Amino acid sequence: MAHYGILRDYRFADLDTDEDIRGAHVYGRDDEKLGKIDDVIFDHSSGDIRYVVIDTGGWLSSKKFIVPAERLTGSAKHEDDFQINATKQQIEAFPPYDEDDVRNEDRWKDYEKRYKAAWHDGPVQHRKGSDRDITPTADEMPAEPGSIGSQLSREEQQELSSRIIPAADNEVTIDSTGSGIGARWLTFEDRLRQHRRDITESCTTCSVGPAADRSSQSATRERNAV
Repeated sequence: MAHYGILRDYRFADLDTDEDIRGAHVYGRDDEKLGKIDDVIFDHSSGDIRYVVIDTGGWLSSKKFIVPAERLTGSAKHEDDFQINATKQQIEAFPPYDEDDVRNEDRWKDYEKRYKAAWHDGPVQHRKGSDRDITPTADEMPAEPGSIGSQLSREEQQELSSRIIPAADNEVTIDSTGSGIGARWLTFEDRLRQHRRDITESCTTCSVGPAADRSSQSATRERNAV
């Protein structure tokens, strides 16, 4: 199992304030403000962001909740902010987030299991065993031909359109990565990947690279500091 971690107060010296996704607003369905990105949960071995931690500012009893990176898209109405296809009511069904769980493999595994069950079994429609959205049923679609999707909100149509990409053999796939959600996200995640060894060097749970490589990097930093 991959080992995850959080950034907490870590700051990138080579990243402008407006390029840091922490502090960006996140909106829900119908442009409902849900909170701000407070932190990210990332894979120590790659630097890839797996979840964002959202501080609700108080409307949620547990104060914070997480969203998988692939569920996040750029906001259609607010530049450099983000959105998810969920409501406050749906988020309240998520198990409470505790950042201490991230540091314990067994506790995090249990949390992820309960969290994913809340996405799949609650009012948010996602296919079990997959991060892909379920195609609406016939009852949710209009009867007349050629009008599939017309009963979705404008934000939902924009989200779906942004994630559908052409594939070979006339197939259609849904993009399940965070790569299509804007330059701010891409720049931030790129910096995280570049600096992940510095960020994770004190981690005693996992090894992010060969020991010789880490020693070489430490020596380089010492020379640069002289």
